[in-house]
Amino acid sequence: MSNVMVRYQVKPERAAENERLVRAVYDELARAAPDGFRYATVVLDDGVSFVHIASITTDDGHNPLRDITAFAEFQSEVGARCEQAPSATGFREVGSFRFFA
Repeated sequence: MSNVMVRYQVKPERAAENERLVRAVYDELARAAPDGFRYATVVLDDGVSFVHIASITTDDGHNPLRDITAFAEFQSEVGARCEQAPSATGFREVGSFRFFA
């Protein structure tokens, strides 16, 4: 099992575009319905800070986002959209209530 959190800030004029691209990833994930994968994205109250949380529970650790065309599109110009570059960190769940399950 692996968990990762990615946080970044987009330029204010690119926030709506970023959100549209993120929603496209979820649309494609809904169609693909990969097993052993949980994923969430939130935008903070400032409207420009995004946090993505992923949990992979497959035996082989394969990240299904690599197979999602919309995710490749999201990543293609992420640097140009960002005011603060994406920063990824692993994490260990201490507890949750109806969040990851």
